[in-house]
Amino acid sequence: MPGRIILLCILIVPGLLTVAQPYDLLIKNAHMIDPKNHINGKMDLAVTNGIIVKVSPVIPPLQAKKTIDASGLYMVPGLIDLHTHVFVGSKPEKFADGQYSVSPDDFSFRSGVTTVVDAGTSGWHNFPRFKEQVIDHSSTRILAFLNINANGLSGKPDEEDLSNMIIDSAVQMQQKYPGIIVGIKIGHFEGADWTPFNRALDAAAKTNTPLFVECHLPKYSLQDQLKKMRPGDIITHSYEQITERMPVVDETGKLRPFVLEAKQNGILFDVGHGGAGFWFSQAIPAFKQGLAPNSFGSDLHRFSMNAGMKSLLNIMSKYMAIGMSLESVVERASWNTAQSIHRTDLGNLTEGTVADITLLSLLNGNFGYVDAGGFRIEGKQKLEAELTIRAGKIVWDLNGLNAKNYQQ
Repeated sequence: MPGRIILLCILIVPGLLTVAQPYDLLIKNAHMIDPKNHINGKMDLAVTNGIIVKVSPVIPPLQAKKTIDASGLYMVPGLIDLHTHVFVGSKPEKFADGQYSVSPDDFSFRSGVTTVVDAGTSGWHNFPRFKEQVIDHSSTRILAFLNINANGLSGKPDEEDLSNMIIDSAVQMQQKYPGIIVGIKIGHFEGADWTPFNRALDAAAKTNTPLFVECHLPKYSLQDQLKKMRPGDIITHSYEQITERMPVVDETGKLRPFVLEAKQNGILFDVGHGGAGFWFSQAIPAFKQGLAPNSFGSDLHRFSMNAGMKSLLNIMSKYMAIGMSLESVVERASWNTAQSIHRTDLGNLTEGTVADITLLSLLNGNFGYVDAGGFRIEGKQKLEAELTIRAGKIVWDLNGLNAKNYQQ
């Protein structure tokens, strides 16, 4: 109708026009390397309640309560150290509940590591103490290989007492803590009797977990050990040269054929660097001849942390100097390791998984890398942990990416 006036009323509810912020944390502009999901490029990632909820090339920052600009950095899954000794306690000159082990939180996050696997420091008898004393009070996720010896790395003569190596007891303890105990360990036995090895192998078979074989078995030949192992079993200190065990590379620099055959049959080779377990004279020719490690276990303990090993990131950088790509070292320090211990919920950045995330910087320059024998090689690149996130919480922030600027 002519002259009719229409009044439009708009009801404005306070807060209705506010942009929703469904994400607790948003990481933008990083170069993501996620081997499981075959991602190698720029990607944003959002976290809510400790879980990765979105991975996308672009996520608007207005949707997040907190945004971190990770331009120039690499975003990778929280790293996993397959070989550590973290059953720290008050006993002198002991690994199990002793001062030779180290507290994981003191070393893990600053190296981009969110998960460590203790390499048989405890056995079926003292694992409950390890769990109560260390595992339950650490921010680092701690998993464990259970030593077939009842008291783990408790020293002689206890470690070599066959009566302590009870298959059913080891099996029962693993079945009680299946999410934490990820395998059975054999090592530190100087006899010629195969009973300890066979019992550990039997316990691993009954728990459907890998056998973790350490080098400290001098009376067993390397070839015989590898023949007994099953696909998916792990041998560590793979590039050791000292005479305790036959090295993988012979005196002429040739990789022993039975070693390469073992790898082709599914045996997994871990670095297990430690204070004496990694030599360039073994690692470099082995790498060139087809025996690259499956994982980068550091063998972290009191005597290795300040020697040639230093950290998991130093081992990764060392292998880049040897000739491995950045993508390959990330894969071995994350997804490969997660698969080897049957924990495929870890080592990846899939939506719906726990937000264990590491931001790395790749430094360019002249760097020196040292092996267990005191020999040095030079590299042009070095990895450094800028930011470590464990279950959605920032636990290491080297350069204050998450901090507020100070205003004078």
